[in-house]
Amino acid sequence: MEPRRTLQASLTLLIFVTSSYGGHLKSGPTLKMDQALLTFHNQLAEEVQVFYTSDHCYKCVYQHLVTVKPNNNNASAVINTKFTLTMQVYSESRNATLCRRCYTSQRIKTICCQDSQYSVDNDGAPACEAEEHNTTKAKPTRLHSLDTFRGFSLTVMVFVNYGGGGYWFFLHAPWNGLTVADLVMPWFVFIIGTSVVLAFRSMQRRGVSRLQMLRKITWRTVVLLMLGFCFINYSPRDGPLSWSWLRVPGVLQRLGFTYFVLSLLQTFWGQKKIPLKANHWWNPVQDVVLYWPQWLIIILLETLWLCITFLLPVPDCPTGYLGAGGIGDNGLYPNCTGGAAGYVDRWMFGDNLYRYPTCKELYRTTQPFDPEGVLGTINSVVMGFLGMQAGKIIIFYKGMNLHILGRFLVWAVILGISAAILSKCTRDGGFIPVNKNLWSLSFVMCMGSFSFLLLGGMYFVTDIKGWWGGQPFIYPGMNSIFVYVGHSLLGFYFPFSWEIRFQESHWETLFQSLWATSLWVLIAYLLYRKKFFLKI
Repeated sequence: MEPRRTLQASLTLLIFVTSSYGGHLKSGPTLKMDQALLTFHNQLAEEVQVFYTSDHCYKCVYQHLVTVKPNNNNASAVINTKFTLTMQVYSESRNATLCRRCYTSQRIKTICCQDSQYSVDNDGAPACEAEEHNTTKAKPTRLHSLDTFRGFSLTVMVFVNYGGGGYWFFLHAPWNGLTVADLVMPWFVFIIGTSVVLAFRSMQRRGVSRLQMLRKITWRTVVLLMLGFCFINYSPRDGPLSWSWLRVPGVLQRLGFTYFVLSLLQTFWGQKKIPLKANHWWNPVQDVVLYWPQWLIIILLETLWLCITFLLPVPDCPTGYLGAGGIGDNGLYPNCTGGAAGYVDRWMFGDNLYRYPTCKELYRTTQPFDPEGVLGTINSVVMGFLGMQAGKIIIFYKGMNLHILGRFLVWAVILGISAAILSKCTRDGGFIPVNKNLWSLSFVMCMGSFSFLLLGGMYFVTDIKGWWGGQPFIYPGMNSIFVYVGHSLLGFYFPFSWEIRFQESHWETLFQSLWATSLWVLIAYLLYRKKFFLKI
């Protein structure tokens, strides 16, 4: 990969506007009525071409306006200001558009378009801001692949939570191994990490202070924790609420804590500027090296997980035990479910844990075990951090789609090979088996690999080629909190579910699961049409 020397440079467009009756500028040409002189100052180390078109010219081809030489050179051109124009700055050396949607009119004084590596906001829109007398910012274009990925994960999650038709591969694995149901939660965590990077980049460009960011982070975390603890935790089927069995961990609790940690990482160590002269030996991996404090914290967290998991003494259990206990392992460790992970949770929360772990029926376990426990949450942060890396790639290489897809593929291969080594490509015989209940290191790497591949594929199809708009998954993806909380609270009520009468086959159970999931997708679509989006 050739060195990128212009990562932080910018292209500044200075626009001098005459009065509506015409006139002339000092050392400039005489201007007629409704004309303006545009002076382009190019700080890039490459030549750029400026094109324009009128917004009143329907589907018109961009016309060449001026060529601007590199390295602080200027070029000027006279334009007609009668109608709003759209500028497009193009680099032949990169074969890419550096900036677009820069609107010029008689009110605009200055436009500053950053280099494409920093022209991504939280939704993937180009960053080209205009300072006007009456400042109005165009609503950014969302990154469709991210909404589609989020919606796809949520749709599968809803289908699984409604029973998945009763088929085993739509249910969580009893202990080690993977099923479809085990994929969706880590995908969602990955998306949280990607969204954090893009959203915080957008807030930084809008001038949001660090204190304001911290307030937003804290509020959203508290809301997620309260939703998980007070609403999703409880079902009317359980009878009167009792503190004796109220579960402390949970899905939204884990998502809230993961979001909180990732947001702190991005707030304090994520607002890095790419150097102007990036001709260093680490240039090909600068999106990793520039964030070394974040990586150091993540490595320390993973070291903590490994040390507790494999070195913490657990009473009456072998050190480093990763099994389900019960009748497993020849019945030698019946009360060792989850090893150190289960022990830490029972020490912190007592019996206020998930009462029906996936291993209970097959392994006949008696110990409570929570799949959203403390140690697993550490690796949930690691999973989200991989998603943050995807967001950084999108920002660093905006407009260079081959680089984005190539780096996604490299990450997928590295993580996939690592997971294969740790698990020895077996279900139960590896160094660290792939286990969703424990959120083991091999599980995180395996799911990270899948996530990079899936997001890359959706990015190619929706955002690059435009072959698919993400329907119908994009609708629940844009209202994920509403759909998740809604299906959790109303999941056992008609018309989303009913008492199954034909239990000798899967057909009615499958129909119910598909019906309920389709209803929530339809609800999300109707809310999208009404422009209602639940945000916290």
